[in-house]
Amino acid sequence: MFGEIDHIGVAVENLDDSIAIYRDHLGMRVQHRETVDEFGVEAALLEIGAAHVELLTPTKPDSGVAKFLERKGPGMHHVAYRTDDIEGVLDRMREEGLRLIDEEPRTGIQDSRVAFVHPKSTGGVLTEIVQPAEGH
Repeated sequence: MFGEIDHIGVAVENLDDSIAIYRDHLGMRVQHRETVDEFGVEAALLEIGAAHVELLTPTKPDSGVAKFLERKGPGMHHVAYRTDDIEGVLDRMREEGLRLIDEEPRTGIQDSRVAFVHPKSTGGVLTEIVQPAEGH
C-alpha cells in the first residue's frame, strides 16, 4: 500500500527560526519552501535520507496547523506515507472503515496529491497519504 515514509510534519511558530535549528544544529538542507494556500500554511522540506522533515507554520488563523499550535504548541503534527495510487489507498481505507478527513485528494506541496486520515483511526496520529507529482 505504501512505498515509504514521505515526511514527518512538524508544526512550528516561526519557520525561519525553525529552519535555522534544523539546518545549523541538525545538518539538514532545505530542499524546498512554499506557501500552500489550500492548507493555510507555509512549509519547508528538509532533506533526511530519502524522506523529509516538513516544517509547517500557519498563514491563516483558522488553518489546521494554527489550531494545532493553539491546542498543543509546537511539535510533531503528522506522519506522511508515500504511494503511487492515492485513490486505491483511499478506497481500501474506506472499505476497512477508517475515518478519512479527505474523501478526495487535494493539492499539497510541490503539486503532490494528498489526503489525511483522522487520528482516531490511526492510533492517535494524524496520517497523510502522499502521491508525489511527476518528477518529484
